[in-house]
Amino acid sequence: FESHNATLSVYWSPFLVQGNERSKLGSSLNTIHLDRVNGKWEKDMDGMDLILLSFGNWFNVPSVYYENGSVLGCLNCSGYGLNHTEVGFYVPLRKALRASLNRIIERRVGKKNEIGVIVRTFSPSHFDGDWDKAGTCSKKEPYENGEKEIGEMESEIRRIEIEEVENAKVKAKEFEGVRFEVLDVTELASLRPDGHPGAYMNPFPFENGVPERVQNDCVHWCLPGAIDTWNEILLEMMRKWDLEGQEWSEL
Repeated sequence: FESHNATLSVYWSPFLVQGNERSKLGSSLNTIHLDRVNGKWEKDMDGMDLILLSFGNWFNVPSVYYENGSVLGCLNCSGYGLNHTEVGFYVPLRKALRASLNRIIERRVGKKNEIGVIVRTFSPSHFDGDWDKAGTCSKKEPYENGEKEIGEMESEIRRIEIEEVENAKVKAKEFEGVRFEVLDVTELASLRPDGHPGAYMNPFPFENGVPERVQNDCVHWCLPGAIDTWNEILLEMMRKWDLEGQEWSEL
């Protein structure tokens, strides 16, 4: 955006750290190195003034986790003939976020330009039923306050993300110009089951009649909708920083 002297870059890095996603043609398991930050975004870090991190959903699928070059454990891998310890995904998710935030701090040491880091908390899905068994998201209105509680998994991921940002704030105190904040959208997102593409993740899903099973997308979001609110909050956070003396020349 030349008129604003701003550059916006988007990186596909579902684990934040290095990893290979499972695929139909390759491995049926994710392989994730929890102590190695993904080079896709790390290599450009020195040119960034603001980093917005969001992740979580891709950790909740069968995976093998590595740390220091050795297998730490796995998630739901017993059916694949592997003799690894089941460790769930909360600990790996925490380790991946901590490694990423620590790496940002390490890279800023001795740098002159300031940097802000915002971690967006976990965004719940809204499947009625299982996502891979004809689950749908057919609600047409938001939930009322108190009508729907945040799930245990969503709450735990949110807690981990907030705790790791607070830990990063403590570590960054000795370095000037490094700022960490949380963009907490978990509860806001949980109230919007009406905001997903649903069956329209593909155009014209019913042009040839109503099939027996239609794949629904109840994870991602439509625009305009819920994430417009997130963007407004993000802009207010940036405006607050600017009023406190932060100069943002690039995004």
